[in-house]
Amino acid sequence: MPDDPKACDSALRSTIDPKPTVKSVNQGPDSSPADLSIGAFSEAAPWIIEPANISWLSGIEALRRGVAREIPIALKRPRTPPIGRFLKVVGSIGLVLLRWYLFDRGKERSKAQLSEGLRKSFERLGSTFVKLGQIISGGEGLFPEELVAQFRLLRDRVPAESFDDVRTVVEAELGRPISAVFEYFDETPLAAASIAQVHAARLRTGEEVVVKVQRPRVQELVRKDIATLSWLAPFFVGRIPVAALANPPALVELFAETVLEELDFRLEASNMLDVAAILARTEQSAIIVPRPHPTLVTRRVLVMERLSGFSYDDVDGMIAAGIDTSALLRAGLISFLEGALLYGVFHGDLHGGNLFVLPDGRTALLDFGITGRLSDAKRSALLRLLLGGSLGDLRGQLEGLRDLGAFPMDTDLDAVIADLGLDGPVKDPTRMNADELTSELRDLTKKLLGYGARVPKELMLFVKNMVFLDGATATLAPDLDILGEIMHVFTYFQEHHGERLAAELGLDPNEHLEINMDSVRGSMGIDEQIDTLTYAEVKARRDLISQRMKGRRIAR
Repeated sequence: MPDDPKACDSALRSTIDPKPTVKSVNQGPDSSPADLSIGAFSEAAPWIIEPANISWLSGIEALRRGVAREIPIALKRPRTPPIGRFLKVVGSIGLVLLRWYLFDRGKERSKAQLSEGLRKSFERLGSTFVKLGQIISGGEGLFPEELVAQFRLLRDRVPAESFDDVRTVVEAELGRPISAVFEYFDETPLAAASIAQVHAARLRTGEEVVVKVQRPRVQELVRKDIATLSWLAPFFVGRIPVAALANPPALVELFAETVLEELDFRLEASNMLDVAAILARTEQSAIIVPRPHPTLVTRRVLVMERLSGFSYDDVDGMIAAGIDTSALLRAGLISFLEGALLYGVFHGDLHGGNLFVLPDGRTALLDFGITGRLSDAKRSALLRLLLGGSLGDLRGQLEGLRDLGAFPMDTDLDAVIADLGLDGPVKDPTRMNADELTSELRDLTKKLLGYGARVPKELMLFVKNMVFLDGATATLAPDLDILGEIMHVFTYFQEHHGERLAAELGLDPNEHLEINMDSVRGSMGIDEQIDTLTYAEVKARRDLISQRMKGRRIAR
């Protein structure tokens, strides 16, 4: 959780105060919806957002602080776990581990078999473990590819609740019969996720909407499962070969921080307005957010504007409509970085199911249950981490990581640099054999854990989004020059935000910073002579490394 989200929330609130000149639902001073001046929304406004008149926004900062206070309480290891749930979890996961230990350990597909078994176990254990699996599925680079690939299957394998249960939740939350609010309510959900499911509907006032409804028993189940996982996690340290750098206790902490925020849809609706405000303030007109309803938002129900468009991977459809997919990708990257680096707020769960492309080429962001929020101190640390990478400042990068929480504050950074060999020549992984690669990775992981390294929530969400945008390049712009794009983004931030960022980092605003492309190439393990590098070439390098690693496992 952010150190103190109150200051960040207060600043954002000031950016979305209503203008006093709102004239009607569809007309502002320039005949466009009046709320476009305070948020990146659609032009076909079903209603106008006036934050001062939205009752569910009242006390939202106190609500967010309350969730932050609840997290350490929920994570406190109980003397005894919830017995019934504990036995079910141990029985399911324990059976998978025992089967792997007795029959699959040391074999060619050992990790694949274990990953598949864990995924099936998480499916059987229900919505909380499905959510945990979904979080792990975004940890590419932190977890083995076999585990990530298996847990990605959990994104679309959640059975829907019965409509009777959905009706009960909606009517209890809104305080009236469903027919009194909705002219039409589709009983078949558009999608069913671990925490909630969404339904298409039409209000009695005629607006087409999407209704997000929380699963009826998920609140109690989440808290029981956090208690169970907190009790179990210490026993799994060093015992699960797919645990990677995010050791089990740290993973449970990350899970609790993430999922407890999702259990109150008022926070999600507030996140929607905050991200929309940032997009408007940075003039990122290529990205929009659905409007949450001014009155139909509660703890377990969220009614929002319905938008439609192309699936994010429907490249053929977008190209046929004349949409520049490279520009679309660039706008997504820059808007994400601006939100994180300038305001400390960003959509924390970018994936193909949470965004789509409108016919006019703009991207619509969906599902703001997971939203990254950085305190000013952590935002400054992230800035230093990224700037250090661009300028070749190794110590600055490590200081940024430390201040984000990836290392203990008393870590001797000079010792880290020397011990990990970071001050030496960069090794090209494509020129290393399988044994050398494996040894390097094992040694690096062991040393990082020895320094108390962990992956803080905000950093994991940021990295997870960058991994998604990296993968989206393969679909939307495989021939994009990655090196040229890095230079473009650096130049954009220097031209548009250079003075502000220099002031925040204590740099001379008159000094023109030059990106160190040799350092960038070094971080990617490529020769200094390379001037262009397409995503297709990056993928070929990764495939080569992956094949060598697989070849080593087969040889053993």
